[in-house]
Amino acid sequence: MILIADSGSSKTDWRVIGKDDNISQFRTIGFNPYYQTREDMVAGLNNPHLLALKSQVSQIYFYGSGCTSAANKASVAQAIHSIFPLTEIHVDHDLMASARATCGHQAGIACILGTGSNSGDYDGENIVSSRPSPGYLLGDEGGGVYIGKHFLQDFIYDDMPEEIRKEFIKVYNLTIFEIQDNVYKKPFPNRYMAGFCKFISQHKSNPYCYNLIYNAFRDFFHRHVMRYENYQNKPVNFVGSIAYYNNDILRKAGKDLQIQINTIIETPIAGLTLYHQEKI
Repeated sequence: MILIADSGSSKTDWRVIGKDDNISQFRTIGFNPYYQTREDMVAGLNNPHLLALKSQVSQIYFYGSGCTSAANKASVAQAIHSIFPLTEIHVDHDLMASARATCGHQAGIACILGTGSNSGDYDGENIVSSRPSPGYLLGDEGGGVYIGKHFLQDFIYDDMPEEIRKEFIKVYNLTIFEIQDNVYKKPFPNRYMAGFCKFISQHKSNPYCYNLIYNAFRDFFHRHVMRYENYQNKPVNFVGSIAYYNNDILRKAGKDLQIQINTIIETPIAGLTLYHQEKI
């Protein structure tokens, strides 16, 4: 039995490949070694679905946000090992998950636009080049945090259309002080800021919200995709809820910059399942 995980900062999708290719699935909280200690991750992994599989799984392929450095990969592997001590564990970063899920064994540029953002130039087997991914304070262009942060800035400075401001207050009933408290004092400010993207996407017929998303995508293309060699001639693929639910704006921004966008999917778990089934 093989267990596959696609983990972001907000949630983790799990797929179980059993005998005769029977597949089951479930979801848990997200894990990110940049923002969580090993103990935090172990606590999150103590989940009934996972504990029920403890003696049955032979291999685990875990793809996660923040699993780029050797130290972070080791931290995640050790946390998983505490729950599955006899299982072979493979940890890789979420960018590899995006590449394998959307490109398979073909070359292309793989991108993530979810809570955060990332990108890599994939040769069909390995990511041969990638852009820096400095996290939500210094980067994450085009991702949910980036869009949500700019929206909250405009709200605080009263720099958005009055109809959007009134609707936002009606839906969330937030004050500036509550926003600051959530961003500066409470855990996971990245999830908090990205959480407002649902509201922004629902109001993208308003030019302000449309341009907020469009400009964030242009920033992503300039900082990421357009820095790769020969990017104009490579298919560009996306994974992530921000890309998926705003695919019309994403394709428009790409077309305006002469970038050929190919696949856009919400999560990579189905593509990863197919990828690993082929290797069994």
